[in-house]
Amino acid sequence: MKKIWIYLLLSITVIMLESCEKDIMPYEGKEGVYFGVRWGDLHRAESSWPYQSYSNVDFVSIGKDVVDMAIKVDISGPVKSYDRTFYVEVNNDSTTATLGKHYEAFKREWVVPAGATSAVMVVRLMRTPDLEETPQTLGLRLLVSPDFELSFPAWDAIPSLDGGASVKKFDASLHTLRINDVMIRPAVWSGSIQAGNRESGLFGVFSRRKMEFFQDYLGLKYEDFANTQIMPMARQMLISNDGTAALVRLFNAGTPVLEDDGRLMWMGTVPWTSYIGVPWVPAR
Repeated sequence: MKKIWIYLLLSITVIMLESCEKDIMPYEGKEGVYFGVRWGDLHRAESSWPYQSYSNVDFVSIGKDVVDMAIKVDISGPVKSYDRTFYVEVNNDSTTATLGKHYEAFKREWVVPAGATSAVMVVRLMRTPDLEETPQTLGLRLLVSPDFELSFPAWDAIPSLDGGASVKKFDASLHTLRINDVMIRPAVWSGSIQAGNRESGLFGVFSRRKMEFFQDYLGLKYEDFANTQIMPMARQMLISNDGTAALVRLFNAGTPVLEDDGRLMWMGTVPWTSYIGVPWVPAR
């Protein structure tokens, strides 16, 4: 009886293995490339981040005048034991940035190394004064090469990748870099405007010049104001005190710090009042 059961179990095992072999289908799609760019909350697992059709390049947050932007390119199809090349060019349809001013020319041909499933191309971007007012875009386009076709010209967002905002449909052979140096009020900023456009609070009204003052005189960075873990209220109070002391010292030295509209820079407990749009008039 035991032998019969053994034979039955062996027969079932063989049938199941044959069934599995039939279910495992070889890859039959294109051997191609697509932009595999994902970005999101660093506290989440990367596997939950959706694929994106664009990347934000914020020079204010980066804090550098030149940045080498790395863009990931993934492959579809089997891994090979030899290097393969793919091509990239500027997509003029989605580009407002100026060559030689906002970005450097990049090479057309890039390599997916042997045994790899992806590669990284690099574009050098430059910080220019006009980016403070007018953001620019640089579009990238993958091209068919002798080694690769274009994998997903019609990409549908993957439902399980829900770690942040996602673009539902886009062409994965295209990617756009959104370049700017626009400084907006950060997430943590203790200051406001009262009746009559009067500044109040620890920091007063946010401005680029005020943030640059913090950077130059207190050694702070824009990203220091990103959240309350980095910038708790106690630290904000210390910064307001130090900033106030620096502003008063500069005023007494005959080198007052002014905002773009000509008013004295205000914060904390400086001994003057500041109204938005009303320039300072030196005493005669």
